[in-house]
Amino acid sequence: MPRIERILHTFMFLQRYFKNIPHMKTSLKEGEEILLITRKHILSIWLPIMVTAFSLAIAVIGLAFPLLFILPAISLLWLVYAVLERNNNIWAVTNLRIIDEEGIFSAQSKESPLDKINNVTYTASIWGRIFGFGNVEIQTAAETGSTLYEMVESPRKLKDTITQAQEDYKSMHSRRQAREMAESISAQIGHSGSSVSIASELEKLAELLKNGHISQEEFDAAKKKILANG
Repeated sequence: MPRIERILHTFMFLQRYFKNIPHMKTSLKEGEEILLITRKHILSIWLPIMVTAFSLAIAVIGLAFPLLFILPAISLLWLVYAVLERNNNIWAVTNLRIIDEEGIFSAQSKESPLDKINNVTYTASIWGRIFGFGNVEIQTAAETGSTLYEMVESPRKLKDTITQAQEDYKSMHSRRQAREMAESISAQIGHSGSSVSIASELEKLAELLKNGHISQEEFDAAKKKILANG
């Protein structure tokens, strides 16, 4: 009975470890936020799980033969390594980049800035749609061309998170440029007065507002300053 209890405790420990949320080792930049951390699907380690379960079953049946515990011990080590590898090989999406980390004892990290990504697609087989795994391909402007993430947990969620992060990044970048342009226009009006066409500057501001690059409050403040210096 003590042997069976130890086996059950081992399975309970592994079950808890499977559910652990992976963490990222890469340090975040200033103003950077994590949007999603994901990893390979649990089925990516189905073989060591099955071998370990089979080995433990044999060991339980043949309790009178101590040598039968050598195979479960080896398979358990294999399973622990597979679990550690799965939990340490992650993909993280932030508001600035995609980070690909791997390595148990020595961490390796690759990243793709959001503004360098040209396209993101995902594919899932019939089994992938049933169990929730698939592949995500990222095409970048880098020399490597494209990167394929295989057996991803919730591939559509990863793809949608990257796409939304790209849109938010572009919007944030456009708004920053627009604010700088609006401040430049206001400063130019303040220094040169009526020599600059007020109508032309108001037209530029209206275009920025129409395209969503500046808010209504920013438009009203810049318009007020232009008219006051006109």
